[in-house]
Amino acid sequence: MIGKLDDYLRFQETALNLRSTRQQVLASNIANADTPNYKARDMDFGAALQGALSRAGAPAAALNATAPRHYPNGAAAAGDKLPDGGALLYRTPAQGAVDGNTVDMDVERNQFADNGVRYEAGITLLNAQIKEMMAAIQGAQ
Repeated sequence: MIGKLDDYLRFQETALNLRSTRQQVLASNIANADTPNYKARDMDFGAALQGALSRAGAPAAALNATAPRHYPNGAAAAGDKLPDGGALLYRTPAQGAVDGNTVDMDVERNQFADNGVRYEAGITLLNAQIKEMMAAIQGAQ
């Protein structure tokens, strides 16, 4: 029974987790807008969602560590991977800066606001799914 509930809510859960991660990445870009040589980062949300959903149903493959200096499972370069294993990409700047910083505040603010609105929409959809389940359990009147 619980497995079916998990399957029913998995898409929204995964999407909200990725939106939250993306919001952190965009906030980091905004916070480093004046840092010399900082490269703006972002993620391909569609590809990350598709990858996370495909991995969600499959059991995690365990890797054998045959030497004490091997990296533990899932270890990757800290700045290149998202917590779910998706790729963290560099944003291509429209116009370069003299100090090497690629953060465009207009783009970052726009992406931050757009992601925030989509996160709120995801919460609204999740609430609607829960209300539908409650109505089915209680016998809608």
